[in-house]
Amino acid sequence: MKFLLRGVAALGLLSSLSLVANEPALPPLPAPLSVAAPGPKTDAPYAPQAILPGGVVVPLYPPDSPYLNKDKIREPEVYNWYGPGRETIGYITSIHNPSIEFHAGHGQLNTGATIILAAGGGHRTLNVGGESADEVSYFKHHGINTVILRNRLRSDGYEPKTDGVNDALQAIKLVRAYAKQWGLDPNKIGIMGFSAGAELAASAALFSDEFDRKNDVPGNPLAKVSSRPDFIGIIYPGPSPFAFGNTAPIPRNAPPAFFASAGWGDWIHAMWATEFFDALLKDGVPNIEMHIYARGHHPGDKVGPDEPPATGGLANMGGIAMGKWAERYLDWMRDLGFLGKPGVETQAAKDVAANLSREKPNPYWKKPPAAPTAAPATAPAPAKTP
Repeated sequence: MKFLLRGVAALGLLSSLSLVANEPALPPLPAPLSVAAPGPKTDAPYAPQAILPGGVVVPLYPPDSPYLNKDKIREPEVYNWYGPGRETIGYITSIHNPSIEFHAGHGQLNTGATIILAAGGGHRTLNVGGESADEVSYFKHHGINTVILRNRLRSDGYEPKTDGVNDALQAIKLVRAYAKQWGLDPNKIGIMGFSAGAELAASAALFSDEFDRKNDVPGNPLAKVSSRPDFIGIIYPGPSPFAFGNTAPIPRNAPPAFFASAGWGDWIHAMWATEFFDALLKDGVPNIEMHIYARGHHPGDKVGPDEPPATGGLANMGGIAMGKWAERYLDWMRDLGFLGKPGVETQAAKDVAANLSREKPNPYWKKPPAAPTAAPATAPAPAKTP
């Protein structure tokens, strides 16, 4: 009987397999549509391509600029994806003709404010997926224009402290020069940097005057356009000019700054954020704000099984408070007047103007008193009188 039942079961299985074999197979899935691809290599300088639909791409420098490497300017960029679940480029390398990509904010909500987005990647890659592309859509729905910066990288032979910072400052100049054509408020142009990109944003806040003086030359159409950002965002930053015990001059018109980082789980980036914040605070720069969150990790770090994921940008971050940093950033912008109507002087601008005549450094900050000199263990014997 057992053999009979087994035989019946086997026949049933064969019948089922036969039915499955005879059923038509699903057609293969098509490739994703409208996926950005780099442009070809030609005899002309490489033409950077938009990584998001509707992007207006403008090279930072003219082809004959001394800032460019003429031996590399024709090399195409390389686009890379992080894997399933991402419909945009993950990161870019081989950037030799740096550029900006403009995206307008919601027209009916237009504030005139513009954020230049400087992605991280350790100066090895430019992680535009989570630290630029995602932010374009997010800020658009708050009436904020965005610009994706494609700056040059150390991995391609460039120095971030010079070439990368120059790219950031030139981007601010270029965006401000096109403000009228793009419907921007030229007094509401800022830069937000993530990790390595935050290093560029920090330097842009400090060294714009020097860059402008250097480039105030005949024949430069941007010569009289300021590269000073009106605000900066410093998100889980790399080392600023104040890291490792270094100092740097802080201009009187230093822009307001917003800082956000995880704390204990990303302690080194929290330390770098704190060092820069502390320098600005002691100097008396108005309207600086910092959020160091209890939990979280730097993007890409390894985490334990019970820890929140090491994601960056606008990701949910496992529901922890660090995932709300962008909401706090919008609160800060709104408080300083950047989300008001275009053409109206911001509170931030008023405070910067008032700050120009105040005492420096910050009169409210007092240096700690010097440690008292220890008294000698034995008092010297009094001198004998004759």
